[in-house]
Amino acid sequence: MARRSKVTINDIARHVGMTNMTVSRAFQDPDKVKPETREKILASARELGYVPNAFASHLRSRKNRLIGLVTASVDNPFYSEVIKAISRAAEQHDYTIMLIDTDGSPEREEVAIETLLSYQVAGVILSPVSDDAAYQPAYLDRLRAAKLPVVMLDRILDVEDFSRVVLDNRLAGRLVGEALVKESIRQVLVLTGPRGSRITQHRLSGLKEAYDSAGVPLMLEQRSGDYTLQPAYRDMADFLRQSRAPEAVFGFNQLITLGAMRALHDAHVSRDDVLVAGIDRLPYADIFDVSVPCAVHDTYRAGHEAFHLLFEQIKDPTVAGREVVISASLMH
Repeated sequence: MARRSKVTINDIARHVGMTNMTVSRAFQDPDKVKPETREKILASARELGYVPNAFASHLRSRKNRLIGLVTASVDNPFYSEVIKAISRAAEQHDYTIMLIDTDGSPEREEVAIETLLSYQVAGVILSPVSDDAAYQPAYLDRLRAAKLPVVMLDRILDVEDFSRVVLDNRLAGRLVGEALVKESIRQVLVLTGPRGSRITQHRLSGLKEAYDSAGVPLMLEQRSGDYTLQPAYRDMADFLRQSRAPEAVFGFNQLITLGAMRALHDAHVSRDDVLVAGIDRLPYADIFDVSVPCAVHDTYRAGHEAFHLLFEQIKDPTVAGREVVISASLMH
């Protein structure tokens, strides 16, 4: 079956017997076209199946209402709430989101930035694939050269010239640590993100601070993953095969905690025997009467703040970069 070619302004002009300029004006500047002429053109466009090229329209008007949103893990429930907040805030200001999921790949992240630059987006909200201090992607210089407003979210690169919205990760680790101390927990298996991740390091520091402040000794074993479910499941299962179940397991995000819980379930380890704690709210846990002490952040606010930092820069390119810190609270 032959592929149908796209309908163009020329096709509509021939169909209605008018000039290309008149047809184009009906779409771009409708107030300058007689109502009956405009309606005839629009009717023809519907009949022929014409779809306006929004990108071309932007290039003509030099006014873009498109914002790029680059995230490393759309399947992470944390980012689902963040994306929802950004999308709603953007809609209120008549902007559209172009969402790109890099799936944790530096190569895909590079392509994502190049794509957004080619679309001449008004700005970019970026949650990079890594927050290791050694990660310095080549696209940083291109973003700077383009003078494009950029806001980093959650994971941040080790640069000072972009605004950012970050979580209070040290506080989150400390809150969970305090909860474990209250439960008289001394032995903790900690399932984390990459060892080089500053998020991992800050959450681990907060945990240790809680025990140091309480004067309680802590036997800690760390297994490093990548903030996804499967490595956490594997590490938890391996630990259970090699030694006795720990007094407590601390997952450094939702997916890690869920992976650990699944491994415990599959190994027939009762929740009464191992205390599970985590960072980030476990979605729908209350439906199954599962109580897990968690340090949670207002993810919706994180997304909302990210958009408004970006919007601030779009409106005034001279505004200084800022940092917004989202606090943490403990819930059971």
